Amino acid sequence: MSFTTDYLDEAAEVLARLDRPAIERMVGKLLEVRSRGGRIFFLGVGGSAANASHAVNDFRKICGFEAYSPTDNVSELTARVNDESWESVFATWLQGSRLNARDAVFILSVGGGDLERNISPNLVRAVQYAKEVRATVVGVVGRDGGYTARMADACVIVPTVNPTNVTPHAEAFQAVVWHLLVSHPALKACATKWEAAAA
Repeated sequence: MSFTTDYLDEAAEVLARLDRPAIERMVGKLLEVRSRGGRIFFLGVGGSAANASHAVNDFRKICGFEAYSPTDNVSELTARVNDESWESVFATWLQGSRLNARDAVFILSVGGGDLERNISPNLVRAVQYAKEVRATVVGVVGRDGGYTARMADACVIVPTVNPTNVTPHAEAFQAVVWHLLVSHPALKACATKWEAAAA
């Protein structure tokens, strides 16, 4: 039972230490994107790619955003990796999607990208491209947040409570934060099924 207790205690501490003002800044940035008719492009790799797909669903259905993730189209993603490179795959996909200053790039990542250490260079290149076209950049990342935390307009860093559990807590709390965002009264546009049924 000790691992279970420790893990859940860590999760409770992460939750207690989440940066609430950073979350509210993200709400404000996303409101600006929606008010100007912008889209959200969710980027993540590994478990964060699965989170990106789920987040696309929630932001489209609950908040009325036009939202997409390149990892939802495996054919295009793998063709770009094969023909171009893993490092450029998201940036060129954003170019093909005509990312512009009305839009937002939403990064979900454990490390946030680090070119020097060759960790998620595709996320770094995507953020660089987003900044070039003056798109809004937001993120939910773990550890020290990497490149995303340094460059984002609003970023929530999932606190590191236990260095051996950085990845599971970062990916789990990505979901906590985006579910908070789509439930936030400033962003939520449609009732969710079970809450509406209970009413």
